[in-house]
Amino acid sequence: MASVRTMDPDLNLIHDLRKAGGDTLNKCYQCATCSIVCDLSPADKPFPRKEMLMAQWGQTERLVADPDIWLCHQCADCTTYCPRGARPGDVLAAIRNFIYRAYSVPAFMGKALPSPAALPILLAVPIAILLACVLMFAPTGVDGSYLFLAAGHTIDFNVFLPHSTVDVVFVGATLLVFILAVFGFTRFWKALKAGNPEVKMSFIPALIATMVEFISHSRFKQCEENRPRATAHLLLVLGFGLAFASTILVFVQTFIPHYIQAFFVEDFHPFFEVPASELPFGLANHIKILGILGGIGILVGTLMLLYRHWTDADKVGANGYADSLFLYVVFFAGLTGMAAWLVRLSGAAMGAYACYFAHLLCVFMLLVYLPYSKFAHMVYRTLALTHCRMIGREPRT
Repeated sequence: MASVRTMDPDLNLIHDLRKAGGDTLNKCYQCATCSIVCDLSPADKPFPRKEMLMAQWGQTERLVADPDIWLCHQCADCTTYCPRGARPGDVLAAIRNFIYRAYSVPAFMGKALPSPAALPILLAVPIAILLACVLMFAPTGVDGSYLFLAAGHTIDFNVFLPHSTVDVVFVGATLLVFILAVFGFTRFWKALKAGNPEVKMSFIPALIATMVEFISHSRFKQCEENRPRATAHLLLVLGFGLAFASTILVFVQTFIPHYIQAFFVEDFHPFFEVPASELPFGLANHIKILGILGGIGILVGTLMLLYRHWTDADKVGANGYADSLFLYVVFFAGLTGMAAWLVRLSGAAMGAYACYFAHLLCVFMLLVYLPYSKFAHMVYRTLALTHCRMIGREPRT
């Protein structure tokens, strides 16, 4: 006698997917056009047809453990050729946003980031923290007034908000959040392994191959309808990479020697001297040059993505609130960082400090809210694509 399987649809999943941009889900009538036209879909059990069916039936447990969802790069080929306008690419993007929430620790943060109603609170918290840091730790003169308010003083962000305070707040908050995020990432990895236990490649070679593909964007470039998005995304990744490199160099060459001298050695010579030069526009050393190049990459990449969102939203897809919020925060992080540098050169002290404050606010939202926003796809997609290589889930092309 054939076994009977009872279906227990998760109506909350269906409701959440519709709110997150997957409102066309019920138009799908399983014609499989999406799976045929997608060059990134494996030959065996191709996506996104089966994911559309699982989503329609509210199969949450199967969807959150499905690595194929992350093989999709939102190229919109499936959406373009869908005869019913079901927009499978948008549905998969909505599923990925649901996964961030499903594995969030604490859970309330996963619910807050995709909710427009929570945005005032998400903004108010870092604003209050940064303002408190300025009021409590900004250096003061003999009369008790803040030095950054004094007329004619040299513009120095360390006088407005001491770098040591920024270090404590950002490093401490980021470490705490990432410790919590590890629980979610670990649960996700265990779910992937439980759903696909047969391994054909070990973890390290699969991870290396995934990182090479990630840096080159080789799969992303296979997309036809949305190929400009691959170029914009690559610029964004390179921009973040250069900005991260400049941050690491600042810690290695400046802050670590400073703290060693402050806490352990009375007269300490730094490991590396920061070379000075006569370059124009305040580009005193290679650290600033890397930072500026990173800022340009972030700005150009996000502007390209935003422009297509504004002018060709149907092809771009993934127009849900969470996707748009992330894109705008990244854009303003790059814009305010560049503005802080340029306004500082102009000599407008309060304008420079305002831009610097806004930049720190955007960076706080990117780093501290990372596990709960679309930024988390950096980790989830890496884990999923690594697992796909381990089990042999490769594009048929």
